[in-house]
Amino acid sequence: MVKAHVSTHELVAGRYRPLDVLHRETNRTCWYGEDVAAERPCLLTEIGLPAGTDEETSLRTAAGVVRMSKTMRVLSPGRIAAVVDAVVQEGTLWTVTEPVDGIPLGELLSRQGTFDHVRAARVGLELLEVLEAAHGEGITHGELSPGQVFVHHQGSVVVTGWGLAGATLAPRLSAPSYASPEQARDERIGPAADLWALGAILYTLVEGRPPFRDRDRPAATLKGVDRLPLRAPVRAGPLTQTVQGLLRKDSRERLSRTAVRGALLRVLDEDPDAALPEEPRSPRLRVLHGVAPGRGSRLLIAGTAVAVVAVAAAVLTVTKALPGGDSATTGEAPAPSASASASAPAPPPPAPSPSVTAPGSRTDESVEPPATPKPTPTRTPSRTASPTTGTGLPSGYSEYHSPEGFSVALPKGWKPLETQRQGDLAYRVTFGASGDPRTLAVTYSKAVGTDAVAVWRDDVEPGLENNPGYERLGDIRATTFQGHEAADMQWVEDVDGTRVRTFGRGFLIGGGRGYSLRWTTPAADWNDAANQVALDTFLSTLHVPSG
Repeated sequence: MVKAHVSTHELVAGRYRPLDVLHRETNRTCWYGEDVAAERPCLLTEIGLPAGTDEETSLRTAAGVVRMSKTMRVLSPGRIAAVVDAVVQEGTLWTVTEPVDGIPLGELLSRQGTFDHVRAARVGLELLEVLEAAHGEGITHGELSPGQVFVHHQGSVVVTGWGLAGATLAPRLSAPSYASPEQARDERIGPAADLWALGAILYTLVEGRPPFRDRDRPAATLKGVDRLPLRAPVRAGPLTQTVQGLLRKDSRERLSRTAVRGALLRVLDEDPDAALPEEPRSPRLRVLHGVAPGRGSRLLIAGTAVAVVAVAAAVLTVTKALPGGDSATTGEAPAPSASASASAPAPPPPAPSPSVTAPGSRTDESVEPPATPKPTPTRTPSRTASPTTGTGLPSGYSEYHSPEGFSVALPKGWKPLETQRQGDLAYRVTFGASGDPRTLAVTYSKAVGTDAVAVWRDDVEPGLENNPGYERLGDIRATTFQGHEAADMQWVEDVDGTRVRTFGRGFLIGGGRGYSLRWTTPAADWNDAANQVALDTFLSTLHVPSG
């Protein structure tokens, strides 16, 4: 903590008088104060600058804080406290902010105890709106913590601290337990760091403590943020997956703003008095892959031991099962070559797709695009054929209702090629047609865990890495699908001398259960119009039982 070195009898810059300490964090103290010259109240924030900071840098830092405050007030009116002055005195940066009619979030938590998940979601949505305004203009807060958030009596929030990132001791020391892993490593940060801080604040609101505790020294705290596993939240209820998705160590795997917004809105639609769901106790089912003729598929059930169950396979390697696949939104669909598939039926001329918006497409600046260019069905599927009159489906497609309870529209001549089961824990249905190298696989599992990204990364990919020529295309992307947490993954591999490409989307429906949709084609034909129509149609028509 910064030790206050002024008294109420001293003036900062000959004008501002600190009166009462409002909030303390490492390297930062916020005071109630007064502007003696103007005879009006204000907030004074005392921030230690790195030792040896020269006068020019200090003045530039002070001016930058004021300038950033003005910018943010335009971008997010009513949600930003105006910094009216910033001065440097004896190696300390003092910011002078207009008084805020509210209580610091940290102080509110100390007074009232933990928040229920509905109240926490409201605060989270308010913060998200401010961050969206900033990130849309390429602005990162970089110092977000409960000490920088004031809550009005009616619940709206005001965010302070803009323009301070990088101005104080590096890496960020003002609130190290809310720093992101990339900040803990003193790496360049972007919007993903703010999303981590949002997740850490939500965690603190419902759990009553930050996800990584403050230690004796800031460096020790930051080391824990970077290296220690997240302590699983126990009071977050329906916020659990959102919090875990925001607190992923790899910034590229964190939930997007769109996905977070959808998740928080769903929480607000629930009964705040409803009992919180228990974590599933069943073992996580790992459906790794089903293979081409002559290669056995296997379902790996991870518990204290791993049981390997041989399953006969009668389909192309293309159908390798992946838990949790669905694909309405892929933030990273790498673009295949434009060569047409000789075996694919020629569709009518493509027309713009109806709105099949995937609510959680990954568009944050924190995601680096993969090396291979690609189509991006993140907002709406890229193409669709002219719909058949009366059905709303592309020409030649008809709806298939499976005995297992799900339904999906399939091209003419397509039917189930194989159904594989592992007792009542999981099944996979693979669809295709004679002479058509493309396949669609729908997988269901009763035990896929609570993190859609982790299913692909930890359960699926290790098995795929053993396949000839396997290469993942881009990042595993967190998203949402039909209101559920989801994740997308794409990869290529060699099957019997042919390079094939697969898009997979996995989504969780609660209680440890999840589905995946996997679409595989020859890699050279990925961009073929008929293949794009097929993928768009599968994504927009897949419906699974809700019970």
